[in-house]
Amino acid sequence: MADEVKLYRTWSSRFSLRIVWALHIKGIEYEAIFEDLSHKSPQLLQYNPVHKKIPVLVHKGKPICESLVILEYIDETWKETAPLLPQDPYEKAMARFWAKFVDDKLLPSVWSVFTEKGYEAKKEAFVPAVQNLEIIEEQLKEKKFFGGESIGYVDLVLGWMAYLLDVFEEVIDLKLFDAHKFPLLSGWMKNFSDAPAIKQHLPPRDKLVTKFQLLHEKFQTAN
Repeated sequence: MADEVKLYRTWSSRFSLRIVWALHIKGIEYEAIFEDLSHKSPQLLQYNPVHKKIPVLVHKGKPICESLVILEYIDETWKETAPLLPQDPYEKAMARFWAKFVDDKLLPSVWSVFTEKGYEAKKEAFVPAVQNLEIIEEQLKEKKFFGGESIGYVDLVLGWMAYLLDVFEEVIDLKLFDAHKFPLLSGWMKNFSDAPAIKQHLPPRDKLVTKFQLLHEKFQTAN
């Protein structure tokens, strides 16, 4: 097929899931190829020789790497359905800015709470994570989604929060997210998770808990 689409991913990668959700929102048929990152396939290494990471989208035999780049490629290639980025240049620039904020600031700050050793270190790491959540909460005023009335680019980039935060909380036994403190984000998480294109393609929660329990133990016992 001339328009053959393949997605190299893993079952739990938050970066891969962005692409899965975008493809389903757009109604694009594709073949999912699940990678074992401890034994990366020759195809993955061929398609992404620079970073050797997933996700990789292959369209018409050509690979596209890095999740933010892939999301923009999908949006520009299949323009006729469910736009992910705004058409207005300023609004588009702002969406890119907030997506970078999520990846460069918010996600690392939450992840550091998970990886820090000991309760006190986690509580200390918790402070910048909450500050970043406060910043992103402000962007939801008078909006159902970051993209307006429908799921868009920033929503997909932030989507990990809707299903991973409570998993992290269970694993580390520390409350990361207060719904009363962040009512807009709390509402967004429910709206996002309830959308059919998202809900039908979330990883099994029990498997996530098991995965992150093992990972957390590894961080806590590392020298």
